[in-house]
Amino acid sequence: MILAGDIGGTHARLAFFEAVDGRFSLVSASIFPSREYSGLDEIVAKFVDTSNLHPDTACFGIAGPVRNGRVEASNLPWIIESKRLADELKIKKAYLINDLEANAWGIPALDAKDVVELNHVKGQSVGNQAVIAAGTGLGEAGMYWDGTKHHVFACEGGHADFAPRTQLEVELFNYLQIRFGHVSYERIVSGPGLINVFSFLRDTGRGTPPQWLADEMSQSDPAAAISRAGIDSKCGLCEQALDLFVSIYGAEAGNLALKIMAMGGIYLGGGIAPKMLSKLSGPLFMQAFTGKGRMQALLESMPVRVITNDRIALLGAARCALVKNTAA
Repeated sequence: MILAGDIGGTHARLAFFEAVDGRFSLVSASIFPSREYSGLDEIVAKFVDTSNLHPDTACFGIAGPVRNGRVEASNLPWIIESKRLADELKIKKAYLINDLEANAWGIPALDAKDVVELNHVKGQSVGNQAVIAAGTGLGEAGMYWDGTKHHVFACEGGHADFAPRTQLEVELFNYLQIRFGHVSYERIVSGPGLINVFSFLRDTGRGTPPQWLADEMSQSDPAAAISRAGIDSKCGLCEQALDLFVSIYGAEAGNLALKIMAMGGIYLGGGIAPKMLSKLSGPLFMQAFTGKGRMQALLESMPVRVITNDRIALLGAARCALVKNTAA
């Protein structure tokens, strides 16, 4: 029995899986609001007690850099240690990996129905792969191809410097620099980032939000309210915010693809991409993705796919636990 976790700044998802012949069968799953708990230990203990199951091994994908079995979560006031979790679960070892590393581990477990292609590349695409995911934050990971199989590695590329490409983006950079000092891609390409983009456009006189939107933003998730209003064409300011968000998302996905040399394709994970699939399928994302001057033809040969299976990180954590436990 494998205990898998996908731990983000908003939700902590836990699941028990059984692995049979390389396929993972879901036994039990629950979602916990992360900020209502003092730490992952508390959530894990509650889930295991409620499920009345005991794991043989466990792996947790965490939003943040994992070093020596320890991570300070990027968007939570938590310090998580693998040894403490293993002791809590009374197992030999619990594995901690970055949440995008978990996404990357899960890609081989996906079916064709779990992805949507944003472009159509002729022929078979073989080589390194990359995954980028906007959610509470912006995560990135790579998969190195050795000629036989992929090897997953984590990174913190979402915190790299934002590089504006247009005069509008220069103004956005200046606006965010005053607020935050360092301006990373995560300040733009994430749920909070969409709010930042919307606020920039509003505060620089590019539109006035209607009262119903202001009410909706104050009463629910403001990023979701902006996204819905933009996708449904109910608010011009929200449409502008989404267009700018999608274009910058595409640009950073293209940056990652170049750095990883992702000839095997780049995957868009996270909770945001499936919800704005209609926008991502439009011209803005791919224009920004491929718009790299002399490297345009290279990027046009890389497949770009949106992951629609919301259990990708859980599947990945389970797969990682099985592989590592078997190798140990």
